[in-house]
Amino acid sequence: EAQAYAGVGAEEQLRFTGTEPFWGGEVRAGRMVYTSPDNQKGETVDISRVVGSGGIAFSGRLAAGAFVMTARLAECSDGMSDRTYPFTVTVEFTGYTLRGCGWTARRPFAAEAGG
Repeated sequence: EAQAYAGVGAEEQLRFTGTEPFWGGEVRAGRMVYTSPDNQKGETVDISRVVGSGGIAFSGRLAAGAFVMTARLAECSDGMSDRTYPFTVTVEFTGYTLRGCGWTARRPFAAEAGG
């Protein structure tokens, strides 16, 4: 029987970033701050948190519409830097999907040597 994913604690901050378009933010304690080129200060919304066996999901509603964001432990590259992130993040809105990377204080990103 699969155990619930324990890679990101309920009070732990999960930061995330993506490109094309540049977007990102953070999740912590039932709230998400989401940034985009149109809103660089960010939009803060309440979220629901669901822990599965393979990762974690957050859902809520931004000005752009309802979303579900998932994070799973899988090496990720943003394609723009020399960083390697521990989490792959996907944000699904009605009609489109954003793909990016995430990290926490316990599982930080790593930069290539010399980068």
